[in-house]
Amino acid sequence: MEMTVTGERRKFRREGADSRRQALVRATLDLIAEQGVRGATVRAIAERADVTQGLIRHYFSTKDELVQEAYLAHMAGLTEQTFAGVQADDPARDRLAALVVASVTPPVVDAASVGLWAGFLNHVRQDAQMRDVHARTYHDFRDRLERLIVAALDEDGRTPLPAEARRLAIACNAVIDGLWLEGGALPEAFAPDELIGIGLHAVGAILGLQLTESTRT
Repeated sequence: MEMTVTGERRKFRREGADSRRQALVRATLDLIAEQGVRGATVRAIAERADVTQGLIRHYFSTKDELVQEAYLAHMAGLTEQTFAGVQADDPARDRLAALVVASVTPPVVDAASVGLWAGFLNHVRQDAQMRDVHARTYHDFRDRLERLIVAALDEDGRTPLPAEARRLAIACNAVIDGLWLEGGALPEAFAPDELIGIGLHAVGAILGLQLTESTRT
């Protein structure tokens, strides 16, 4: 019985610690969205999260470590949002179309999300560890996109060599990133579903595949 109680207590403490870390990350993201990285001081984060500065230092050895985790959470969250609507059982071409659509529509395309990403940019340029986080999240998305591209081309009777698959993933990722950025920064500049049509046509043209709204999941 004691072992069970001890295990439950450890689980409770772990879940509590995870929740507190997430609250600090959310407070950091909110402040960076409003004021940039410089505005997200330890004092401001503590006030926003309604905790002491000492508690922040208990979970993160430096402010930079907290900012890095916040950036990782933001970028990884965008990737998961983008892939959330991709149904594993669908044909690869349909999954690719669904991915493109998700990449250029809300909630992935969002002015606040783009603004937050922009708030991190200068820090990414200046800090090597932030660049490492950026590289990890970029490669995670691009690698998943590349696997989907290869699967779609396999269905079409074409199997690209690794170097070609990489080139295609880089090109398609660039299209998706560009439309995401413009859609979030200037949403009023585009007609309803305009970015969807452009994204499907552009990615389809790069890959030599017909991606249309009819292939959306």
